[in-house]
Amino acid sequence: MPSPEKSFLGRVRDALATLHPAERRLADFVCDFPGELASYSGSELADLAHVSKATVSRFVKRLGYDSYEAARRHAREEKQTGSRLFLATAAKSSAVQPLQTHLAQGIANLEATFLAISDGQIDAATRALLEARKVWVIGFRASQPFASYLQWQLTQVIENIVAIPGAGQTLGEHLASLQREDMVVVFGLRRRIARMPLLLAEIQRSGAQLLYITDEGVPFQTGAAWHFRCQSLAPGPLFNHVPVMAVCHLLATRAIEHAGTAGRRRLRGIEALNDSLEEL
Repeated sequence: MPSPEKSFLGRVRDALATLHPAERRLADFVCDFPGELASYSGSELADLAHVSKATVSRFVKRLGYDSYEAARRHAREEKQTGSRLFLATAAKSSAVQPLQTHLAQGIANLEATFLAISDGQIDAATRALLEARKVWVIGFRASQPFASYLQWQLTQVIENIVAIPGAGQTLGEHLASLQREDMVVVFGLRRRIARMPLLLAEIQRSGAQLLYITDEGVPFQTGAAWHFRCQSLAPGPLFNHVPVMAVCHLLATRAIEHAGTAGRRRLRGIEALNDSLEEL
C-alpha cells in the first residue's frame, strides 16, 4: 500500500520521466481522467487508454503498488477528497453538455437538499443567528465566497458578524475570542482543508453553536447544532453549488423576516446612509 504522504496522482507525476512510451501514454490518460482507474478494471482501463493489459500491470508496479487493485483503492480514496479531476471521464471529455442537462441536475440537487432540511431547522438557525453575541462565518477555498456572501447579506440585520479569516490572517486571533454565546457558520465544501476536524473540535470546545454547511459527501456532524448537506452533483467537471447559494439566500431572507421591527429600522438606516453618501 502506498505511503500516506504521497497521493496517487503525485506518484503518477513523479514517475512520468522514467516511463516507456506506452506507459507514458497510459500515465497521461490517468492524469487527465484519474477517476477512470478508480471505476474500471485493469482490462477496461487498458481499452480506454489504448494500451495492453501488460502495460497496465507494469505501470502500477512502477508506481509502487503491489497490484492493480491496490492502485485502484488508493485512487478511490483520493476521489473522496473531491478533486475535480476525478469528475471528468474520457467518454464525456469532448462532449458539450446541453443546457437542459445542467438545469435538470440543478433542480434535482435543490430538491434533494431541501428534502433533508426542515422549515423548523431554518427557523431555529436564523433565530440563533439573531440572538448570538457575535456571529463568525468561516470558509476556505471554494467555501470562502459563500462565507463572504452570507456575511454580507446578514450584515443587513446583524451588526456583530464577521467573515474569517481575512487576507494574511490566521484563525487563532479570532478563535481566542470565541464564546459560548456566539454562533459559528462553517462552510465545508469540497475540497475541505485538512485541518477541518481540528477547527470543528475547537468550536465545539468553546460551546458556541455551530451551523455546518457542506456537500453531500460529508458524514453527519453530530457536534453541530445544524448540519445542512447540499447536493452538488453535476454533468460536467465542476461541482454544482446552486443549493449552497439557495441555502444562503433562505437563511438571509428568514433572518430579515425574524428581525422584525429592529431589523426594519436597521435596514432603513442603511438605505438612508447609502443615499446620503451617494453610494447607490
